[in-house]
Amino acid sequence: MKIVFAADGSKYTKKALAFLVTHESLAGPDGEVVVLNVQAPVPNRVKSMLGSGEVNAYYADESQKVLAPIERFLTRHKIAFRIAPTVGSPSAEILRTAKREKAHMIVMGTHGHGLFGRVVMGSVAQRVVTDSEIPVLLVK
Repeated sequence: MKIVFAADGSKYTKKALAFLVTHESLAGPDGEVVVLNVQAPVPNRVKSMLGSGEVNAYYADESQKVLAPIERFLTRHKIAFRIAPTVGSPSAEILRTAKREKAHMIVMGTHGHGLFGRVVMGSVAQRVVTDSEIPVLLVK
């Protein structure tokens, strides 16, 4: 089974990662975890001032801060994985990656803001659950 694991570096990501490792049978013996980190795009005016090289280096640095500990953790637990950093809208990129990878499931942590939080600020997890064509496992 192929799983897209959406990681934002929060404590909720750590909880979801711990769940994934303790339930390694989710992926199965031939499974693979695609670890996805989505960076929000910088405004175009910033990109034009700094140049695309600087902006791309920024994206790489920020993704690495999130992904490096996850790489070490999954390696230590002998779970097959691949890293997939990207830039864009988190919910759209999670869904796009799941479709492109032909994933069987999306796993992600949720901040659990509740109804008021979703109404006021929206929720990446809520959008992914609503729009996904495959199962989504949310870990709180």
